[in-house]
Amino acid sequence: MRLDDVAFRYHRRAPWVLRDVTLSLPPGSVTEVTGRNGAGKSTLLRLIAGLRAPGRGSVRERPSRVGYAPERFPVDQPFTVRSYLGHMAAVRRVPDDAIGAWAERLAFDHLLDVRLPELSKGSAQKVGLAQALMDDPGLLILDEPFAGLDAATRDTLPGLIAGLAADGATVVISDHQRCIESLPGIDRLQVAGGTVTSLAAGEEPDAPRLTALEVLVPESDADTVETKLRADGYTVRRPDR
Repeated sequence: MRLDDVAFRYHRRAPWVLRDVTLSLPPGSVTEVTGRNGAGKSTLLRLIAGLRAPGRGSVRERPSRVGYAPERFPVDQPFTVRSYLGHMAAVRRVPDDAIGAWAERLAFDHLLDVRLPELSKGSAQKVGLAQALMDDPGLLILDEPFAGLDAATRDTLPGLIAGLAADGATVVISDHQRCIESLPGIDRLQVAGGTVTSLAAGEEPDAPRLTALEVLVPESDADTVETKLRADGYTVRRPDR
């Protein structure tokens, strides 16, 4: 799959979000997309997935089966988990037993009859992953898939990604929590200043600017909030520890 001289902006007179993007995404590869918030990472992922059309340039040889999991799964839908995944399976002509298989593999089989709006962020993330994975995609796009996941699933997902790539899938992923950096042979791209550049092995992306944010919570909720923030990749300091 290739992107040739791709540029994108959201409307005709808007500034270009991305420009002059040329890159190759071969079968069997895992590519990590890095960059600061607002740099255009999610826009690049949507262009690769075919959810956005480039304003200039071309995207060629995209695999026919594409799985895409957004950073935030849209839970504001009037379905249970089972009915939503059943609908997605029917659209993609995937056997119904794939739903149970992925629900068990991602450890949310106990939530199949829960309505989507009632899911926690981590559980919703698992449903988003399942719908992206159920069709055995030739191209898998994951936008911050580790955000909110429990520790067990965070530990499982890198191996799952590596297995798909070993079977010939092209995987493109943004991961500010750096959960996949230990996978061998990863290609890394940095999005900055409206352009996309390749990072050499061992080269670090530009560090994001950090700011401190004070959050006051009831003492009884402190451990839960801390766990959630750490799961989302944030550094937490508590004065009582």
